[in-house]
Amino acid sequence: MNPLLYMAPIAVVVLVPATLLLEPNVAGITVALARKDVLMLLLLFVNSTMAYFVNLTNFLVTKHTSALTLQVLGNAKGAVAVVVSILLFRNPVSVVGMVGYSLTVFGVFLYSEAKRRCK
Repeated sequence: MNPLLYMAPIAVVVLVPATLLLEPNVAGITVALARKDVLMLLLLFVNSTMAYFVNLTNFLVTKHTSALTLQVLGNAKGAVAVVVSILLFRNPVSVVGMVGYSLTVFGVFLYSEAKRRCK
């Protein structure tokens, strides 16, 4: 919880002005959408809650394992997302892409095996 306590205010100070500067009229559009459909406020709340739990989960994984494990899990998540994308949406993948994803999965396997052998 401590990293979130220190990171969240800094993120707000940096990201709110950047959003207001880079996305013209975002506040007006958000208010208009919220007036039009109250569900928009619920969606914003759910979105921010999910983002909080993603950050909390990342910190907990790092605390209980290591930063390297978190990075390997992120790579594995990317490979899984690509496979799901291919299966559900029939997105094309080049040969180079397939080789890259195969290397990623192989690397995750090797890391898992090395970690298991160290225990």
